[in-house]
Amino acid sequence: MNKIINQILGLGVGVVLACGCGTTPSETQTETAASHTFQIDASKTIAKVEPTMYGIFFEDINFAIDGGLYAELVKNRSFEFDKPLRGWTELKDKGLGVRFLPINTNNPRNTRFMRVQIEDQGSGAGLLNEGFRGMGLKEGLPHNFSIQVRGGDGKVSAIRIELLDSKGEVIANSRVDGINNEWQTLTTSLTPSKTDAKGTMKIWFEGEGTVDIDMVSLFPTDTWKGRKNGLRADLVQLLADMDPGFLRFPGGCIVEGFDLSQRYQWKNTVGDVDERVVTINRWNFEFDHRPAPDYYQSFGVGFYEYFLLAEDLEAEPVPILNCGMACQFNTGELVPLDQLDPYIQDALDLIEFANGSTDSKWGELRADMGHPEPFNLKMLGVGNEQWGPQYVERYVPIVNAVKAKYPEIQIIAATGSDGSIFPNGEEEIEYLWKVWKRLKPEIVDEHFYRNPDWFMENTDWYDNYERTGSKLFVGEWAAQSVGVASPDNKNNWETALSEAAFLTGLERNADLVTMTSYAPLFAHAEGWQWTPDLIWFDNLDSYGTANYYVQKMYATNPGTHVIPLEKDGKPVTGQNGLYATATRDENAGELIIKIVNTGEAAVETSFDVAGATIGAEVTAEVLSSKELEAVNTLDEGNKISPRTEKKTLDSEKLAYQLEPYSFTVLRVEAK
Repeated sequence: MNKIINQILGLGVGVVLACGCGTTPSETQTETAASHTFQIDASKTIAKVEPTMYGIFFEDINFAIDGGLYAELVKNRSFEFDKPLRGWTELKDKGLGVRFLPINTNNPRNTRFMRVQIEDQGSGAGLLNEGFRGMGLKEGLPHNFSIQVRGGDGKVSAIRIELLDSKGEVIANSRVDGINNEWQTLTTSLTPSKTDAKGTMKIWFEGEGTVDIDMVSLFPTDTWKGRKNGLRADLVQLLADMDPGFLRFPGGCIVEGFDLSQRYQWKNTVGDVDERVVTINRWNFEFDHRPAPDYYQSFGVGFYEYFLLAEDLEAEPVPILNCGMACQFNTGELVPLDQLDPYIQDALDLIEFANGSTDSKWGELRADMGHPEPFNLKMLGVGNEQWGPQYVERYVPIVNAVKAKYPEIQIIAATGSDGSIFPNGEEEIEYLWKVWKRLKPEIVDEHFYRNPDWFMENTDWYDNYERTGSKLFVGEWAAQSVGVASPDNKNNWETALSEAAFLTGLERNADLVTMTSYAPLFAHAEGWQWTPDLIWFDNLDSYGTANYYVQKMYATNPGTHVIPLEKDGKPVTGQNGLYATATRDENAGELIIKIVNTGEAAVETSFDVAGATIGAEVTAEVLSSKELEAVNTLDEGNKISPRTEKKTLDSEKLAYQLEPYSFTVLRVEAK
């Protein structure tokens, strides 16, 4: 295979740039630092950097949505978990004649409500909701309460609501009244007098008799874009700050489900929120070391909200659909081929939902939900992490149907999971690649969960891939500090630094690799099942890991075209512990250099730039830590975070001293 990077021609102009670490290196460090010179040809182009190069993989794992991104504070608000009162505690005096009776409905989209029978009011009858490891309540912020209620025999005249802090003291209260014998939604607002991450909510029933309740809800009002009953603003802001090129959703293994009954069915996640079909989350029982019996999906965030989020982020929506296969790490259940039609129809209907006219069935639903304009869907994944002939047998008829009606839609095909962790991994991947060379999907999705050394040793992974077939989506990857699925994995600096090195190889191969995303994305500090994860949060606060900042630095400094950066005629793929790549940003008129120093000593670098005249000022963005085991935390969310400085150039050579264990992005005007 021809080398991706061409020989560099000529010498350029440059100047000296001081260290970007915010401190001046000691004389001893400067004297002993190794020195390396690199060649860049800004006039040559290796590849165009696609706008989708750096994106987001989203899966509802680690309480990422309910208890996380979705700002709802009430757990099991519609009483449809396996245990109808899971998340709730009965409040009544001992011996008091109060019963809480779950009632099944004839509505398959809202299967249950709670009946409260009060025979003797006494000092009170009510329910307490614990929230998601507590409720994050904020001082001075209005919180919107709503409840669907219907009166019955007797007279329950009102419902009193109390918000409590972690000590059980009331910090807000209100009431709703006007209960009659018809279902209605009653609302009020409560403003806590203090902030508490471990709050709870009580609802008390005033009077005696029977009352039915459903969809008990509490939302803060400081949601993303101020949308009522919307998304948690701090978490979306962390995503927006990454400037992602795409949003892949809804996963991940929840696409497949433990079995097909638990698979993700997008049609159950759209329409009125109280008509969305609550289902168990496949991460509810996956790990014995992290059981989560209260992990369900309310689908308050469904496919409509995913599309809307992608639009907010100005990212391409990338939905992944079940192809008639349950997770092959679990049951591997298959739908018979002669029963595949509903899965085919789901794919066709999804495209209509996203792009169809408001005169169409699913386009009309999108409009009714508030978005008459199409979402401009361009890509569709068929199957998540499938492998084997059974996958191909189901993939082909789905794709044939999609292409027949929507030939413009680009298809994303899978190659299983990381070849090191699934049965007969390398053989299965090799089998699928033979199939994809014949069927030619536009994009093929590859996943990697390996140790940091593997990521640093394989920055040339894509150098020799064929260039004439499908493009590559590196859709799930993350360095594991201990081992895949180990509860002891950490988002430490060593893993992030190795990922920064690996990404130089992906960017250098941008003619082939057009999409990349770290996985998983979110994790609740008390509710996680899988680690490492890009962003961590509790009920009030959140932070980006060192890995997050690596992704952010790549995504916010992509450039438009990859250009040659070499040392001694070769790509910089780990020689002397250094990894580097360069792009040209034709929009900004700048040269962008990304360089990683994985060594424990500082390194003097200089760059001979041909094909461009360098400007007088350089911006350096540096991410570093002297401790490879260092991690960000809720208390120290910026312990490892980028530092930026600008320097006026005053020499004939573009030079820079790399800190030990550092990832640096240099931007300089280049004309």
